[in-house]
Amino acid sequence: LLSAVTLYNCSVGHSDCSRCHTADQKYQCVWCGNTCTFRASCSQHIHMSCPAPLIHSVEPLSGLLEGGTSLTISGSNLGQRAQDVLHSVTVAGVPCTVLPHLYEISTRIICTTTASSEEKTGHISVRVSGGGFGLSSQRFSYHDPKLLSVSPPRGPVAGGTTLMLTGRNLVAGRVSDISVFLGNVPCSLISSVQENTIRCLTGASNRTGEQRVTVRYGNSERYLHGNGFFYTPDPNVTHAMPSKSFFGGGRVIQVSGYNLDVVQKPRMRVTVFPPESVSSGRRGRQRRATRSLRELEDLNCSENSQCSVRQFWESCEVRSSSLLLCRSPAVLAPAAADADHMHVDFLLDNLRFNFTSVSYENQPFTYEPNPALHPLNHREPSKPYRYKPGSVLSVEGENLDLAISKEEVVALIGEGACTVKTLTHNHLYCEPPSHQPSPSPRNGRQREGTDAFPEFTVQMGNLNFSLGQVQYDSQSHSIFPLVAQAGVGAVASLVALVVLIIVFVYRRKSKQALRDYKKVQIQLDYLETSVRDRCKKEFTDLMTEMMDMSSDLVGSGIPFLDYRRYAERIFFPGHRESPLQRDLDVQDCRRATVEQGLIQLSNLLNSKLFLTKFIHTLESQRTFSPRDRGYVASLLTVALHSKLEYFTDILKTLLNDLVEQYIAKNPKLMLRRTETVVEKLLTNWISICLYGFLRHSAGESLYMLFRAIKHQVDKGPVDAVTGKAKYTLNDNRLLREDLEYRTLSMNVLMQGLGLNEAQPVVVKVLDCDTVSQVKEKILEQVYKSTSHSQRAHADAVELEWRSGVAGHLILSDEDLTSVVQGNWKRLNTLQHYKTPMLEDVEEGGVRLWHLVKASEEPELPRHRRGSLRERERAKSIPEIYLTRLLSMKFMDDLFTVILSTSRPVPLAIKYFFDLLDDQAARHGISDSETIHIWKTNSLPLRFWINIVKNPQFIFDVQVSDNVDAVLSVIAQTFMDSCTTTEHKLGRDSPINKLLYARDIPRYKQMVERYYADIKQTISASDQEMNSALAELSRIITALEEDSTAQKMQLGYRLQQIAAAVENKVTDL
Repeated sequence: LLSAVTLYNCSVGHSDCSRCHTADQKYQCVWCGNTCTFRASCSQHIHMSCPAPLIHSVEPLSGLLEGGTSLTISGSNLGQRAQDVLHSVTVAGVPCTVLPHLYEISTRIICTTTASSEEKTGHISVRVSGGGFGLSSQRFSYHDPKLLSVSPPRGPVAGGTTLMLTGRNLVAGRVSDISVFLGNVPCSLISSVQENTIRCLTGASNRTGEQRVTVRYGNSERYLHGNGFFYTPDPNVTHAMPSKSFFGGGRVIQVSGYNLDVVQKPRMRVTVFPPESVSSGRRGRQRRATRSLRELEDLNCSENSQCSVRQFWESCEVRSSSLLLCRSPAVLAPAAADADHMHVDFLLDNLRFNFTSVSYENQPFTYEPNPALHPLNHREPSKPYRYKPGSVLSVEGENLDLAISKEEVVALIGEGACTVKTLTHNHLYCEPPSHQPSPSPRNGRQREGTDAFPEFTVQMGNLNFSLGQVQYDSQSHSIFPLVAQAGVGAVASLVALVVLIIVFVYRRKSKQALRDYKKVQIQLDYLETSVRDRCKKEFTDLMTEMMDMSSDLVGSGIPFLDYRRYAERIFFPGHRESPLQRDLDVQDCRRATVEQGLIQLSNLLNSKLFLTKFIHTLESQRTFSPRDRGYVASLLTVALHSKLEYFTDILKTLLNDLVEQYIAKNPKLMLRRTETVVEKLLTNWISICLYGFLRHSAGESLYMLFRAIKHQVDKGPVDAVTGKAKYTLNDNRLLREDLEYRTLSMNVLMQGLGLNEAQPVVVKVLDCDTVSQVKEKILEQVYKSTSHSQRAHADAVELEWRSGVAGHLILSDEDLTSVVQGNWKRLNTLQHYKTPMLEDVEEGGVRLWHLVKASEEPELPRHRRGSLRERERAKSIPEIYLTRLLSMKFMDDLFTVILSTSRPVPLAIKYFFDLLDDQAARHGISDSETIHIWKTNSLPLRFWINIVKNPQFIFDVQVSDNVDAVLSVIAQTFMDSCTTTEHKLGRDSPINKLLYARDIPRYKQMVERYYADIKQTISASDQEMNSALAELSRIITALEEDSTAQKMQLGYRLQQIAAAVENKVTDL
């Protein structure tokens, strides 16, 4: 017989009296002494009632005045059921509502605090029904949190801003119940809440504007009264420069944009990926490496593998809302990689900008090998270098200018600065102080003995070089100690003495020329330094303007001329009315005869033998001037335009004849001028073949250069009478007088031109502008997206100043209020009218003037005229040099596009250059300089110089005299860069030669490399060229639209040819 037996241990799970009494009564468990046991086993007095409750801990220890804080009371003997303590818990004397469903027998009470009338602190008490009374040792505080401020008061809508909220009694209730909101956007807590501070990270918002700062304590809220947190538009980076750094890092990178001052932690980061990780896209985890370098390692890489991903960064400095200064991070040598395996980013809190996307020409950021500098004293590095005061200190090394400019290099001699004058690939030249500086203290102590000489140090970013000590010579030594050799002259013969004198004079002049050149270079360096700060601001304004213009061009496009008008302006420059636009005036009774004659003429022109003899016959006529030859060449170009293969064959034949002529004379002079028909034919042929290259490649850079120059010229005063300007590259067109002027912003309403009359246009003008100049600038702004030929003319509009309701005044250059001084009448300006708005003509004995009166210099002595020119020259250099600095970026862009072989070179250029090479080889010309001159005279001189000087040939724009003067200087610089001769510069050299003295050698290298690269490419065959020309003939149909117009134009050509031969008009 089996029976069930139950074994029960009263002590298990019944750690205190209250729990013991809750045991099932059938087990007869009683509280005996300090333990729960079976009744029959108790030998002591049995307690029927439990001891007073004990409170072990209370959490939290603070809460809000309005109550609602969930309070957890832990202890023992806290009742046997919730009803025992339901209404007997108080917190600092204030009842606390017990939550029965969360009650745990004897050990835990959870209650919700009720409202308190005031801030107070007190104990927690628990009274158990039928039992004792318990009081906590901890004290609970009723708080009323106050928010006082938020810092920073604004941040980007992308979030990522670390906020610091300050206040009083901010710790109230459970920390898990505390949250921060900006409007409806959460701000994540990033550290424990302190009594007086809360730190959180802003989240992303979908709108800008001010948001109320709220701290939530469970269901209660506290607000920051007054100004809240302002969400600003996200910062944006528009461009960054420079794009190179040494591996040692520390180069200052200028990051431009807007709203950059809202960023808290801007950083520049370099990530180097191994080749395999670039394709696989693996990512790693971060770990701290050193103080300033941080690395990312691939988790899938073994310890000894080379596939680790490394990451380095540096913090940036916020200079203004539009400028950040970042130092390039130092990259460890093993992490060296090319641009394809290296990503450079700017981290602006929650935003990331890739360097390549914001750099000029989308250039990636690259790292170059660290430079190496040799000690000053090569032979005995341990001994001081003896320096002769007044000379320049020369330092040799390698890779010095790969990723730094001379302005960024810091050279010190002890505590004195050595001003860096020139920095090349292998040399650094600096000008030491006139007196020996004090040595830098070592470890806070002054040096003594052999350490008393100053140390020469060079700093390039993070790289520091100590190149030895420098000792100044106390006495000067003669440069030419020839006096000591005077006694030897008695033994030397007269011939030897003459030779020595000649050598001495030659060396002295050579050194003097070298010193003059270096002095000019140093003056240019000083000049560049003096205008650097101004240049930075002007360049930022210029780039902003150009970016605005680029965005306008997205919709309207660059105003290219159609091919017909392009051809007219190239073929017939200077003609107001092109012959292609005239109709032949022939009577109806003679039209059939004329058409028959035109057909016969066309047949003759298609005969190669007739055409070549015809051209040679014309050129043999003495009365056939160079102007006539160019005109006939353009007419023939139009006549043969539909048969470019035949036209090219004629050109080759005539060019061969031209080479034969110049081989007997001076080959280097060939193609220098346009004195023959074939030279003009060559110009037209190149212009036809390169029209597509202009439209799709070089045109944009040329247009941006033109607009940048026009913008810079218009920023300063321009004399409406003399045409002189404040900002120009041409010293002959420079306005040298110091004029006070200011920029005004005008609100302009356009009426009667079919525009939006209700919407005002903001136009920036100068208060020294004449009324006509103001109208030109207004029309330029209003019609900025319209071609010039479709704009209204300034003479067709009136400028009316309106003030209030009834104030109306028509402004004009001349009126009854014009200032008259003797025979001079000044043109009216905005200064003259005191408006708070945003040709040398003699007339009735009165001469007009605007900013300065036309020169009436008396005849001065020659020496005074020379000194006056010198003063004017010195005065003109800063303004011209500033214009040069601002235009360099656009010049470089244009020259790079023209001279680049990274993209396919136009087939016509390759074909013609091969033709010149073949002609040189055929006639035994091995002189590379001659072939270089031929190519320069055929392409840069004959086409590019013409286009650069005359952008109106390809664009629908108006080129003012001031802009034309600047373009002429740039075109001359391009021409100087294409020549092989070296330009010796001195103090009397023209200013435009001095401006680009350091750039021309670089451009020369680009030209030589361009010619060499073209020569190395695969030769263009006649079949390929003919195929391309045939395709070009089919594409370009602007001149051959219909047969009737073609006949009429051919008739006019026939008349022009006959007039050129017989010097009279033949009417057939």
